[in-house]
Amino acid sequence: MFGSTSKHKEFELAGEETFTFLARGFEFKGTLTFEGTVRIDGMVSGAIYSKGTVILGEHAVIEGDISAGTIVSGGTINGNLTATERVQLLPSAVLNGDLKTPFLKVEEGVQLHGTCEAEGRAKSRAVEEPRKAAPHAAKVPVSQRGGAR
Repeated sequence: MFGSTSKHKEFELAGEETFTFLARGFEFKGTLTFEGTVRIDGMVSGAIYSKGTVILGEHAVIEGDISAGTIVSGGTINGNLTATERVQLLPSAVLNGDLKTPFLKVEEGVQLHGTCEAEGRAKSRAVEEPRKAAPHAAKVPVSQRGGAR
């Protein structure tokens, strides 16, 4: 733990960035607001707000909306996700809600039930060369369960 010389680092923290860790067994009801990076492995009933990064471990259970710069989830979320930078859903992730982000990475095995808006680079390209798209094309309903079919 302390003094480890392992070359594997799960998270790189730059400079004075704050890091908060809420371990498995942690339970909270209410609104959580963070600066910097937070990793949650417990249970939260309520909204989570951060300008930084919210990381949800595979044992995390969130009953509420999450709004952050970056969201990385391997846990269960019953609520909506809004990220200003990106969302990454790991294989153990379950999302029952809507998702809005510029960049989205979904790994095989994710369970996703809701609508998804991921603009990618299209937003910046649209300024340069407008695209004609159907008005209903902005949101895509998604329902996917992991596993072989």
